[in-house]
Amino acid sequence: MNGSLSLFVTLTQAAGDFKGTAPTLWQYFECWSIILQMLGMNPISERSEVLMNKMKPVGILRAAAPAVIIICAIAMAADTGLIAARPNARTGPTSLSPQLLGQPLGLFESHGDVGPVERPGRAVYDPQKQEYLIEGAGANMWFGTDEFQFAWKRLKGDFILSAKVEFMGQGVVAHRKIGWMVRSTLDSGSPHASAVVHGDGLTSLQFRKAPGKDTEEIQLSLRSPDILQLERKGDVYVMSAARFGDTFVNEKISDIRLGDEIYVGLFVCSHDAHVSEKARFSNVRIVIPAKEGFVPYQDYIGSNLEVMDVENGKRTVVFQSPRSLQAPNWTADGKALIYNSEGLLYRFDLAAGAPSVLDTGPANDNNNDHVLSFDGQWIGISHHSPDDGGESIIYVLPSGGGNLARVTAYGPSYLHGWSPDGKSLVYTGGRNGEYDIYRISVKGGREFRLTDAKGLDDGPEYMPDGRFIFFNSNRTGPMKIWRMRPDGNGQERITTGDLNDWFPHVSPDGRRLVFLSFPKDVDPGDHPFYKQVYLRMMPAGGGEPRVIAYVYGGQGTINVPSWSPDGRKIAFVSNTTF
Repeated sequence: MNGSLSLFVTLTQAAGDFKGTAPTLWQYFECWSIILQMLGMNPISERSEVLMNKMKPVGILRAAAPAVIIICAIAMAADTGLIAARPNARTGPTSLSPQLLGQPLGLFESHGDVGPVERPGRAVYDPQKQEYLIEGAGANMWFGTDEFQFAWKRLKGDFILSAKVEFMGQGVVAHRKIGWMVRSTLDSGSPHASAVVHGDGLTSLQFRKAPGKDTEEIQLSLRSPDILQLERKGDVYVMSAARFGDTFVNEKISDIRLGDEIYVGLFVCSHDAHVSEKARFSNVRIVIPAKEGFVPYQDYIGSNLEVMDVENGKRTVVFQSPRSLQAPNWTADGKALIYNSEGLLYRFDLAAGAPSVLDTGPANDNNNDHVLSFDGQWIGISHHSPDDGGESIIYVLPSGGGNLARVTAYGPSYLHGWSPDGKSLVYTGGRNGEYDIYRISVKGGREFRLTDAKGLDDGPEYMPDGRFIFFNSNRTGPMKIWRMRPDGNGQERITTGDLNDWFPHVSPDGRRLVFLSFPKDVDPGDHPFYKQVYLRMMPAGGGEPRVIAYVYGGQGTINVPSWSPDGRKIAFVSNTTF
């Protein structure tokens, strides 16, 4: 049965419940829900929003025959290109499925016991918490055969699997195991590569190179991590592990040939055939990275709009799009996020779970440097003005949209901060081949240069009390976080180490900083798309940073202020190919 016919039959069955009466709004939205389910869509995705907008006029026809609604829905879905986009059920999905679909297993296709397990296992997905609870038994995962419970998905190509993992309960056997696994087949003796944590803390990259052969392992120096990642790059598998707050420890194995289409997923093995063990998996991500040779600022992949509790690292995907979404701001009332995509700004309503375009008038080529004033009444944007040769120029307008007022006379100018009193802006300006920090009145006029050291200075942002401006600079080698007085005096570095630190954002109470850290092999003068990066947090007065998120992203992840007004959460963007 093709997509259109299947959709028609399902909706006809639903319409049969109307029993000849005019459908209620509730019944109308039941049909809408069925449409989304049949099309395999995330109800809060941009593409479903397109169809929803097209369906609004159909609501006027509620008093008409239900068949009219059905026919209109099918026609509009086809016109929107959604029926054609439905995956082939025979081959299964080969890329990341939306996390918020309400599918029985979230990201995964199915689950089951591998090997002759005595006690049946189970896997449950909680769509509200975006967590997985897996219970499994099994004598062992070693030698030539395995026994365990497996929640799996079929994938092709390269990928990055990551999760926060946690045993539940004291456990019976020290070598009970949980983690990520990649297998050629679901046979008990299948070749595999696995990122494994044992009940006693032992952490290892385990692998079987050929069917029925003994399992081998490379043990990591780290014990008892709760962050696990397994990456495939061709026939190379890289395991990364960390205790939440720390950076990764890595090991890799080459020449593990598991095939093109393989099974990936989460597993639990009790190491005792007569015992079942449980584990919880959160912050689960299956990332399909950008292809080799992609052209930055021309080729893009999809986006997860996320919010995260900064204390415990609990992440929630609130929206997904195959487009490039970048740099969310959190509105002062806490009700919405503002992000940019394809030159426009969008307001994402957190309660409704839907975006709408923010009216910026003729400014339709905006980059990711947009900032709300402290009182939430105004927003400053950075627009590539055609009247200025496409250079980035700063404008201000009401935060709800409206008329633009130009601020900077020269470009490129990239906005990063408002003063707490709303009278000044701070930004990165490219002048005569040097990029430095500048301050200007929100009404425009003369700009004041605050930094003049050789190298790149970027990302300026005021403390809420106005005492300091934080920024990032590579004047001493790696990109680091610095601070200075509002007049440019007293410039001092506050982060050390070999990571490249960008875009400091001060919490509403002024006590903490969150910033983005690129690995040391990234050019200190660059903040590229689609890298494995950390979000780190530290006291604003200085101290040791700790990792609060392990992210595939970079440019566009957290370029601008994104703290929630209560200081408990931040918003950011992670990336994957959909």
